[in-house]
Amino acid sequence: MTFLSPGRLGMLALIPLLIAVYVLLQLRRRRYTVRFTNLALLAQVAPRRPGWRRHVAAGLFLAMLTLMCIGYARPATAVKIPRDRATVMVAIDVSLSMMARDVAPNRFEAAKTAAKKFIADLPARFNVGVVGFAGNASVVASPTGDRTAAMNSIDGLVLAKRTAIGEAVFTCLGSIRSYDAQAGQDPPPAHIVLLSDGDNTTGRSVPEAVDAARAVRVPVSTIAFGTEYGTVEIDGETTPVEVNKLTLSSLAEGTDGKAYEAADGDQLSEVYANIGTSLGWRTEHRDIAARFTGIALLFALAAAGASLYWFSRIP
Repeated sequence: MTFLSPGRLGMLALIPLLIAVYVLLQLRRRRYTVRFTNLALLAQVAPRRPGWRRHVAAGLFLAMLTLMCIGYARPATAVKIPRDRATVMVAIDVSLSMMARDVAPNRFEAAKTAAKKFIADLPARFNVGVVGFAGNASVVASPTGDRTAAMNSIDGLVLAKRTAIGEAVFTCLGSIRSYDAQAGQDPPPAHIVLLSDGDNTTGRSVPEAVDAARAVRVPVSTIAFGTEYGTVEIDGETTPVEVNKLTLSSLAEGTDGKAYEAADGDQLSEVYANIGTSLGWRTEHRDIAARFTGIALLFALAAAGASLYWFSRIP
């Protein structure tokens, strides 16, 4: 058991103080009884019945206060919650060629829109992560069930030079392998969706990425953004950036994925249709203060009942 507001446990320090006050009052009462000289009234002051009864109500009352203090500190217990480990990684090309406007409003904005729509439409059971890649690749959102966090990470992507498609696949695979403690030996069922204009210019090659993905049975589906007429202006010069659909197709086909174009991106439901299920666990701390409050209420009722029964008064 743990406490969500442990600082409040300091109130428990008042309980020993109350016990000390109670003991002091009992000692004073005993001394007063001994000095009492009116024997006719002595029986009423110190009746001949078990002395322990007068301590029961007080003990129950102090137990109630203790439980209330513990409940105020918000005790919580660890609970294991099952979760599906199935993961989809979305890799987005942020190379300068994605500035081309042959896809409205440009390849980059179209890819971001498509990625966010795909994430929003994913069934709730899937975890989703995001990788951005240009000259290198990096995880911008680790696999999570939080759709908003994943989509917000896409809005923060910025363009850079060169395109490392192979590195993007390797980075996605690494993120899948680090999903949880068991992913190293038992990786979750996964699928990679890569959005790009399809020209690998740096880093490990696409065939190497195909081999790595096939080795762990992770399909890579691709979406090609662009046409053969795309151009971008870099350093004052207009540069043609024809989409390389062949590269993207070879990546998808080599890993048993699907190759799409931006126009048919709505068919991406096929990507997650055949992803398997693998249950894992996450630990949550559930507030159990109500238990302590309920038990404290029972002690309060017991204290009141004992006092009424034995002394005809409420403590």
